[in-house]
Amino acid sequence: QVQLVESGGGLVQSGGSLRLACVASEFTLATNSIGWFRQAPGKEREGVSCHSSNDGATYYADSVKGRFTISRDNAKRTVFLQMNNLKPEDTAVYYCASDSRQSCTTAQTSGVMPGRWYDYWGQGTQVTVSS
Repeated sequence: QVQLVESGGGLVQSGGSLRLACVASEFTLATNSIGWFRQAPGKEREGVSCHSSNDGATYYADSVKGRFTISRDNAKRTVFLQMNNLKPEDTAVYYCASDSRQSCTTAQTSGVMPGRWYDYWGQGTQVTVSS
């Protein structure tokens, strides 16, 4: 059973920064794409960013390009999502998820990142950006 544990959410003012963390097993990080998704109340889930372990492919949604950065620290078994210049529209519950088919490579070339490609999900962490 794959376990993913997110942390790092909170309340921040517009223009501020947060760093989300997703902790997983060494095996999961070594063999999966890890993606970050978010869902705001009344809105559909959105793929925000992902990273593939096999080829280093990354993807960012247009709404976060230039502001969010995904990275891995294998020693800490963690994938981070650094979020800078946060906006009120970034307010959502953020989830990390894993995909053993390494679909982030496809996301990078296709420009889409559907949640249905992902197998296991964390419990989510709330990010609230005040104006």
